[in-house]
Amino acid sequence: MTDFSSRQTRFDWSSRAYQDLIRRRRRSEMYLRGAGLASIILAVSFLGLMLAALFSTGYKAFTQTHVTIDVPISAEHVDSADIFGSNWRRVMQDAVAGHFPDLEGRALRAAGEILSNGAQFMVRDRVVEAPGLIGSTLSITVPVSDPFDQLSKGLVDRQTEEANRRVTDAQIAAFDKLAQEGRISAPFNWGMFANVDSRFPELAGLKGAFIGTGYLLLVCFAIALPVGIGAAIYLEEFAPRNRFSDFIEVNINNLAAVPSVVFGLLALSVFLNWFGLPRGAPFVGGLTIALMSLPTIIIATRASLKAVPPSIREAALGVGASRQQVVFHHVLPLAMPGIMTGTILAMANAIGETAPLLLIGMNAFITAAPATPFDSATTLPTQVFIWADSPERGFVSRTSAAILVLLAILVMMNALAIYLRRRFERRW
Repeated sequence: MTDFSSRQTRFDWSSRAYQDLIRRRRRSEMYLRGAGLASIILAVSFLGLMLAALFSTGYKAFTQTHVTIDVPISAEHVDSADIFGSNWRRVMQDAVAGHFPDLEGRALRAAGEILSNGAQFMVRDRVVEAPGLIGSTLSITVPVSDPFDQLSKGLVDRQTEEANRRVTDAQIAAFDKLAQEGRISAPFNWGMFANVDSRFPELAGLKGAFIGTGYLLLVCFAIALPVGIGAAIYLEEFAPRNRFSDFIEVNINNLAAVPSVVFGLLALSVFLNWFGLPRGAPFVGGLTIALMSLPTIIIATRASLKAVPPSIREAALGVGASRQQVVFHHVLPLAMPGIMTGTILAMANAIGETAPLLLIGMNAFITAAPATPFDSATTLPTQVFIWADSPERGFVSRTSAAILVLLAILVMMNALAIYLRRRFERRW
């Protein structure tokens, strides 16, 4: 003690060397803080740049240009006994001719291209609902075709030479005539959420992908949750500590880092080739995603079980509870908030998986929403992949809009996980 005191008294705390040391330490700390702040700013900037790029491209897809037309439902072309087999193309041609009486021949057909290809089917469905419309004139609002939707949104430059445009000068004049008559509108594009996929961008929607994603998550949740929680409870509370349990634990941690495409190859060879399950079905996708989610759920559950203080177990055992009663009546309820958080995060991660679903065929062109988990379907990520690969200009904005919808769902799921964690979290 004396020697230390003597050395302490001999050290000059106001010396130049000591002041230089303090300045270097403070400078290093300042550099470290600056590097951390710069990293955060860079990460937020990249995130903002990505969202800005998606929004600037995709926001136009949330509105759809429509035109209101008067369609004469002539008994000459519409047979009340066979409405579906009637000549609806001719009905639409007569409707276009009624709006452009000064056009004929090729010019009239060109003006008819303003209407979406699905307009005739919308008119047909209205007549099916109300057969009394036959012999009268139906005023209906239908989407315009993709080139004129792009024209209305300013994505087609009118000053470009006609040979380099998808729409001719005569078609632009016809479109402007309808706009001057107040027949052109741009309401919110509910079809983006209510329609299934289509070759025509103005008719394509995410309904099939929503239902396919829902079925996939339902299958994944039904399999991964009980199996994952059960495996975690056994490994944490009941399994003996030996080489075999250590081997299982190491492999579970390794499986959490395996690339998702490997699980897709496994599903392709086992579920499709060996078991003969239907290709592209949400049931197969759910099984595949469940395999991917199991390691995450097991790890999160074990961490939640470990977080419960040993005193809870000791107190329950002290009053005569069995090991099973301790786990299921005391430990598991206290660990449930962490388990729910880990499960929701695993499901959110599963929603964004694409590679394994592509390998099992969930990227097919499906024009009908799946009725069961065994019907062919797509999911939101695979629908984005399909639209991104489409050559039509209208799918560019719809791809970005679908990504924004997917991001919104992921944000809501992560927000739910954060809320549940804070709402039910116990601090010991």
